[in-house]
This record gives sequence, structure tokens and C-alpha cells, in this order.
Amino acid sequence: MKTANIGLLGFGNVGGGTYKILTDNKKLIENRIGVSPKIVKILQRNRNKKRLVDANPNLLTEDPDDIINNPDIDIVVEMLGGIEPATSFMLQSMKHKKHVVSANKAAIAANYELLMSTAKENNVEFLFEASVAGGIPVLTAMTNALEANNFVEIMGILNGTTNYILTKMTEEGLPYEEVLKDAQAKGFAEADPTADVEGIDAANKLSILMALAFNKYVAPSDIPTTGISKITSEDIKAASEQNKKIKLIGSASVKNGKFDYSVKPVLLDASHPLAGVSNEFNAVYITGDMVGELMFYGKGAGPLPTGSAVCGDILSIMKKYK
Repeated sequence: MKTANIGLLGFGNVGGGTYKILTDNKKLIENRIGVSPKIVKILQRNRNKKRLVDANPNLLTEDPDDIINNPDIDIVVEMLGGIEPATSFMLQSMKHKKHVVSANKAAIAANYELLMSTAKENNVEFLFEASVAGGIPVLTAMTNALEANNFVEIMGILNGTTNYILTKMTEEGLPYEEVLKDAQAKGFAEADPTADVEGIDAANKLSILMALAFNKYVAPSDIPTTGISKITSEDIKAASEQNKKIKLIGSASVKNGKFDYSVKPVLLDASHPLAGVSNEFNAVYITGDMVGELMFYGKGAGPLPTGSAVCGDILSIMKKYK
């Protein structure tokens, strides 16, 4: 049986989830695709941090070159977060003729065209399903099963933190500040929640969705973006009285040749499928000219759901090794 040698750049939550899936389900993967995944090296710079799983210490390194420049590694999986050094590591890996899988929406959204062109120039795969909506396989669906469609519109609840906050404000009548503290205590929101609550994270994901759906790259900074930090209990109550719900929606559409896109709080009819998406769950609602309306729903974050999407990309590459 052929083996695919894998290097993990990062061993945080998503890295740990990816490691666990590739390890626990190794036999299942081998039986299904006839190729064996083998993790060769893991970049882990903080040895004292508590991890989801413990890896063989012999696999660990603090030097990214042990992965990027390692001739034995076929697939590099980038899960560091942030724009740099993640982008540079991905570009270097591609130039060393390694396939790259990433879960890093910030780096991909900021450097989409450069990463895509570098992969093409070096004849390697660059896959990033996990960068949008965690475990929901929406990018794979768009680029495979739905590829024959002209996409008319994309609408998405793309950030679990903001959806959790808005859900609690709606269901329990609590003010924004109180729900934010609760979300932070439960680990749904960061100590500095700016990227989530001001819509920056959702804009990164919308940028990637638009590039795939409409073949048009728009930098996240150029997407009109409004977050949820100014939404009040009164706003929520007024929406409810109209039989509507407020959701932070990333949307893009092409109508009469005009391309519109934004991230902002939107009043949705209570009957709209996205209005029923609660708590930390994500959903993407897609309209294609041939398929009509589809909705993809599931966990938008978490070590195992996101790791599942990462592993899906890894296996997609491995299938070509047979």
C-alpha cells in the first residue's frame, strides 16, 4: 500500500483534531482509499501548552524547515492561524513541490490570488475546505457537485460567536454586553472578540466564498462590513414584533450584471431557513441557476469538525496517489 507522508504546521485545536482523526481512523482511511496517511513531522513551538491529544515526541519539531524542506513530506497542512508567517510557509512549501492544505481563512483571504497562482505554477494542490464554516463541506460542493451552475446568490451565517450572541439575546432577552461575557466564559468568544463581533472573520470567509462562486476576488478589507456590537435588546424586540430575527449575514449576489456583497446584521423573516440557525452553528445558503436553493448547515468550528474538513482535503490529494 502506498503511503502519503504528511507534515503538520501547527498543533493547536485544529491540528490536534486532524492528528486524532488521521490516527484513530487510519485503518478506515486505508480501507476506503487504499493509501496510508503517515504523519512525519509536527511543528509545535509551545511544548508546555495543554493539547487535545499527545503526539509521539519524536514527531515534534520547533523548526518549520523540518517540514517545508523535508524531501520525504508530500502534503503540508497549515493550521497556524494569522496571515504571517503562515502565508510564507505555504508559499515555500508549494515551491518545494508539496501539496498544501490549510484551515487559515485570514491568510487565504488576504493572499488568495498569490496562493492559487503559486500552486498552479508548481503543479501542486492547494485545498482549504476548513477555512470556511468548519466541518461543513460547502467549498467542496461548490467546486465539484455544483460546478455546472452559475451561482446567483450566497448568504451565510459564517461566524459562530456572533450567532451565539444573537441567539441568546433573542431567546433570553439579555443585553449584548452580558451575552458577550457569557460567550467568553464558555469559550465561544475570544478575550479580544473584535474579529468576530465586528464581522472581520465573516468577511474573510465571504471573500473566499465569492472567489470560488463568482471567480472574482475581493479583499476582505474591501467588503462593506458592519458587526453586531451596536445591536441592542430594543433592536431584537422590534425584530421579534415583526416576526423577524436579526442575523449577521455575509452575502454576495449577481443581479442584472451588478455584483453586490456585504457583511452586516440583516432582518430575516422567521420562516427563512437561516433564521432557524441557532447558537454556535453556521449555515451557507446558496442559489444556483440550475440547482435552485440549497442550504449547508453544521458546526462551524471545533477541533474535530474542522479537523474533519482538513482531513477531507488530505484524502482528496491522497486518492491521486493510487
